[in-house]
Amino acid sequence: MKNIGLFYSFNTKNTSAAAQIIKSELGEKVEAVNVEEATEDDFKRFSNFILGVPTWWDGELPNYWDEFLPCLEDDSMEGKTFALYGAGDQKGYPDNFVDAIGLMVNFIEARGGNIIGFVPNEGYDFHASKALRNGQFVGLPLDFENQEDMVKSRILNWLKTVINDFQ
Repeated sequence: MKNIGLFYSFNTKNTSAAAQIIKSELGEKVEAVNVEEATEDDFKRFSNFILGVPTWWDGELPNYWDEFLPCLEDDSMEGKTFALYGAGDQKGYPDNFVDAIGLMVNFIEARGGNIIGFVPNEGYDFHASKALRNGQFVGLPLDFENQEDMVKSRILNWLKTVINDFQ
C-alpha cells in the first residue's frame, strides 16, 4: 500500500482533532497536508486519500475546499481511492447533516475517483443529508456537539475497514 494523503485544514478544531486520532492510529502510513496551503502537485503525489470535510452553515463546503477544488476540476481521479470524514451537527442542522461529505463525493466521482468507507446511518438522528445513499453515509459522520463520546471509537472502527480497501 502506498502512503495515504490526509488532507484537512490544520486550523479547524474538530476536523483537526479527528485527524490527530487518524495520524496516531496510522502512523507513517499517512502524511498530513494542510488543504489551506495545498497545491495541485501536493494532490498528485498520492493515490490514496483521507479527506477531512466538515459541513459549514446550511450544508456548504468550507471556503478552503471551495478555493482548492478549482485547481482539480480538469483532473482525472481514476485510479485514486478516497475515504472521507466530516463533522456536522445533527441537532443544530438536521436537514443538512454532513452534506459537505456528499458534495465532495459527487466532485470526486464525477472525475472517476473511487470512494470507500461507507458507514451505516444507525446511531444518528437527523432529517436529511446529501451524504446519504441507500441507507449509508458515503463517509464517516462525526458529531462533536452531540455525540463527542462516540467520536474516537467511530474513527477507529472506520479506519479498520478503510485501511484494507486502500491499494
